[in-house]
Amino acid sequence: MNLYPINAGNFKLDGGAMFGVVPKSLWQKTNPSDSNNLIDLTARCMLIESGSRLILVDAGMGDKQSEKFFSYYKPWGDDSLIRSINNAGFSIDEITDVFLTHLHFDHCGGATVLNNNNVSVPLFKNAKYWSNKNHWDWATSPNSREKASFLNENLIPIEESGQLCFLDVKSPGFNHYDELGFDVLFVDGHTEKQMIPKVSYSGKEVVFMADLLPTAGHIPLPYIMGYDVRPLTSLEEKRRFLNLAVKEGYCLFMEHDAHNQIITLKETEKGIRFGDSLSLKDL
Repeated sequence: MNLYPINAGNFKLDGGAMFGVVPKSLWQKTNPSDSNNLIDLTARCMLIESGSRLILVDAGMGDKQSEKFFSYYKPWGDDSLIRSINNAGFSIDEITDVFLTHLHFDHCGGATVLNNNNVSVPLFKNAKYWSNKNHWDWATSPNSREKASFLNENLIPIEESGQLCFLDVKSPGFNHYDELGFDVLFVDGHTEKQMIPKVSYSGKEVVFMADLLPTAGHIPLPYIMGYDVRPLTSLEEKRRFLNLAVKEGYCLFMEHDAHNQIITLKETEKGIRFGDSLSLKDL
């Protein structure tokens, strides 16, 4: 098995929204903001090469939306999904599976593109697209709070293509899915049935954190995003996961942390805290 970091692009979001009730005087120590209170974020996806399978975990924001849309998220840098896949030595037609942790636009927008007729279609024409039925229903009939994050142009083309597949929830905790060859944890605090994958690689357990832990600055328990629909559920899910991660020595692959690709955790007198910053090449 080989793992590749895939940078689908960089953007900025309001630091206050990213840290919820935590005061700026605390969160800016790890995530400094600009003059508009925006912090640097990235859409770091993961490509899993396993036998004949080439599995992409998340797909970034994409480029289908209007200039006004992107003006809210201040894209920066030159990285893009297709360029990064090509730089890893692959083409988009070789992708066999697209695993979407959840369907907020910054995680799934790149999975579809506009064709020559300005119609949104799946980018990966030979791939299965993986979600969960409960989350799909949640996203396609959204609540008012998340409605702006679930965009029809990102979702409906996948369903209409016939490429959409669902993973069922098994027992609590990580469960193995033969369909993909790795383990998945379902969590409900950030959004309904977010899927967190765990891959065995080079003798380590690598967990793709998605929005369960957006950046290394979010490790302290109260540091929970204002975007989470069930913050107290997030608090408990995060507590259980961090304890397990320290116990099992997980390596955490950071999707949104612009400065840390992989982190480890350690126990301190103040609780679980940041350990080391690594890359896949270090494992």
